[in-house]
Amino acid sequence: MTINRDTLFYGSFAKEAGNMGCKLFNFSFSYHGLNAIYKSFSVNNIKDAVFSAKTLNMNGFAVTMPFKTEILNYVDKKTESVEKIGAANTVINKDGQLEAHNTDYFAAETILKNLEDDYLYILGKGGYSKAVQYAAKTLNIPHETVTRKNWNDIKHIKNSTIYNCTPVENIKYDKSNQFIDCVLTSATGKKLALLQASRQFELYTGLEFPMTNE
Repeated sequence: MTINRDTLFYGSFAKEAGNMGCKLFNFSFSYHGLNAIYKSFSVNNIKDAVFSAKTLNMNGFAVTMPFKTEILNYVDKKTESVEKIGAANTVINKDGQLEAHNTDYFAAETILKNLEDDYLYILGKGGYSKAVQYAAKTLNIPHETVTRKNWNDIKHIKNSTIYNCTPVENIKYDKSNQFIDCVLTSATGKKLALLQASRQFELYTGLEFPMTNE
């Protein structure tokens, strides 16, 4: 593909940019023969990042921790799920109007639909946790959150499901529990990333995401 003035421009804003989104989306654009590129950016100020996105007429962008709540201050429209969750991770530029979506909710709901246990503990209280809490609520799954204030309670949880919505790795938990981890280096983290990316790709292009582990 040759980049030119008609190339569609997508990307992501994070405290520390990663490569996974670039790999997934650029592969997917190529797979469908789209004249589009994806680039991740490390930013410290999400307000300035959004201003830059609008100035450069980016077609869409993802937002990761810790900007998933703050981003709502700088968009023009929010989907119903975003209004209820209070956080977003995906923004679509529609003729200069920025519309916020939450694909973390889609991924969490997909995973939780197959939940075998009848009680869920959600670790963290940030934007990602809000999406998981909303997914649990829509699926009528009893749940409660674990934060820094009661973090030591994790070791007492048994025969339940624990969903880590924080960047904390190597969390010690009783093996009687099912553990869902959003950290990208984990198996479930990779699966969740693919699920939410598939929904993002559909929002960006209207096309089916070529699910891949490559």
